[in-house]
Amino acid sequence: MPVSDPAPNPGPPGLDPMPRPLRDPQPMLERAIADWGGHDDLWLFGYGSLIWRPEFGFIERRPAWVHGWHRALKMWSRVNRGSIQTPGLVFGLLSGGSCRGMVFRVPKAEGLETLRRLWLREMPTGVYDPKWLRCGTAEGPVNALAFTLSRRSPNFTGDLSDERYRHIFAHAVGRYGSSLDYAQQTLLELQRHSIHDAALARLVALAEAKQQAAAAAADCDALPASVYVPGSSDNSSSQPSSGPSKEKP
Repeated sequence: MPVSDPAPNPGPPGLDPMPRPLRDPQPMLERAIADWGGHDDLWLFGYGSLIWRPEFGFIERRPAWVHGWHRALKMWSRVNRGSIQTPGLVFGLLSGGSCRGMVFRVPKAEGLETLRRLWLREMPTGVYDPKWLRCGTAEGPVNALAFTLSRRSPNFTGDLSDERYRHIFAHAVGRYGSSLDYAQQTLLELQRHSIHDAALARLVALAEAKQQAAAAAADCDALPASVYVPGSSDNSSSQPSSGPSKEKP
């Protein structure tokens, strides 16, 4: 079972509370910068929203794959795609299996600033374990930074039932939108790059099937529209005459 959520940080007045950091992200940023060194261009591995919303400049993008890790929609999100009250879901890179995604090459002159901005987006609570992974590409392997998730993390969901996924997709919304939109956008972008993810496709199909069933039920419950019959009177108060009608000459 996942560990209970950390107590929320009230944050500035008027804003939704932020979860308290699980770990201080600054030492992990400093370690990533030191491991990179700044002497060469910076490579980053994207497997989720970084593929379709990188928010950093890059000079090259390649399809890539890693062995020993797989993409999984098994990380609680209480800011970006959910809230403290209704947690949503985002992807984590879990150990085991393999994963296809994209690698981005950032020029070394922009690498430091890119890492700092990326930490604000991906690591505000220190939830991920940033790792340098050997990524295969058609042009040869590269070492790229990836945001992995430990199964010991309190943000790891463990196994969820189909009904739990449906509930989350129907209700969880955060500052960047809903969990369902996040899953759909990722699936569409993977498909655009000819990347097949059967597990994600099945989850999105679950949510869309529930939406379609709800829409069909709403249509059945709707009142039927009135039908106009030619020759009928629109005046409901009119009464039939007691005898044959007589036209005036």
